[in-house]
Amino acid sequence: MMRARYRFLPLYFVVLLTACGFGPRVDVGMQAPPIATKTLADVGGDFGKITTYRYPDARMYQYSLDQALKTGKPIVLAFATPGHCTPCDQQLQMLKAMMNKYEPRVLFMHIDQYQNPQAFKAFGIMGDPWTYVIDQKQTVRYVQSGRVMYGELEAQLSRVLPAVTAKQ
Repeated sequence: MMRARYRFLPLYFVVLLTACGFGPRVDVGMQAPPIATKTLADVGGDFGKITTYRYPDARMYQYSLDQALKTGKPIVLAFATPGHCTPCDQQLQMLKAMMNKYEPRVLFMHIDQYQNPQAFKAFGIMGDPWTYVIDQKQTVRYVQSGRVMYGELEAQLSRVLPAVTAKQ
């Protein structure tokens, strides 16, 4: 009798998680959703309306995600809310350093939860940081929750860059 009572427990958790907004997460091999996100131009150049990051870099907020996907360039997409997340702050510092090396061949984007909650929902993300590498065909090639080390991300970029380099 006791065993029968717990038989539906896994189903209960699936229903509970779905009700709480945990939907399917965008994962490796999937197409990135072409969602409109705020750009620095959309907020009149006011960083406070686009990010909680203390040291924002305008290059990370030039494109809406839907526009960036149409450029044909690989994208490093960081979902992070650094105003309330120390690892997020550290992640964005690392990405800024990496951006100096890989720009203009790769677009680097930061999406803050408070200013673009629809993007977090479209990607099925709860919590942060999350880092995505999206290739020039809009396919997700790498997903990592938590901090990513420079060398680890650089290795992932090397997988999507040869095709870009061959075209240039």
